[in-house]
Amino acid sequence: MSLNDLGTLNTSPDRPPLLVVAAALIDADGRVLMQRRPPGKAHAGLWEFPGGKVDAGETPDQALIRELDEELGLSVHADDLAPCTFATDQQGSRTIILLLFTCCVWRGEPIARAADAMCWNVPTELRRLPMPPLDVPLLEHLVAYPRR
Repeated sequence: MSLNDLGTLNTSPDRPPLLVVAAALIDADGRVLMQRRPPGKAHAGLWEFPGGKVDAGETPDQALIRELDEELGLSVHADDLAPCTFATDQQGSRTIILLLFTCCVWRGEPIARAADAMCWNVPTELRRLPMPPLDVPLLEHLVAYPRR
């Protein structure tokens, strides 16, 4: 799906798409941080990119900055975020749009506040991790992402 296709998603006025943001935090060795969903949550035990829902009144980058602070204790500036790719999924009557950003600069050391584990892997190794279906199509863009 391309950005042009976003206007053709199956949405209704009473059930607008759910916008979700995520970050591929990439360290100096080209590894990406993943976190595992804790028991009791949807997709428990699956590995995902850190992030979450965009709240009313927030822009995607504002939401991601907030989520990275809440989930990992990291400080990130909007200039540190680069749009990478997106994926969509229809879950019942609701469309979910997941926007993935890359981030190579942050302040602080990540702490698993909202996950039961974290790991760093090079993008080609991420395919080995069990992930929620919406995260899987994002991997190919990370494999092709140029290292800085």
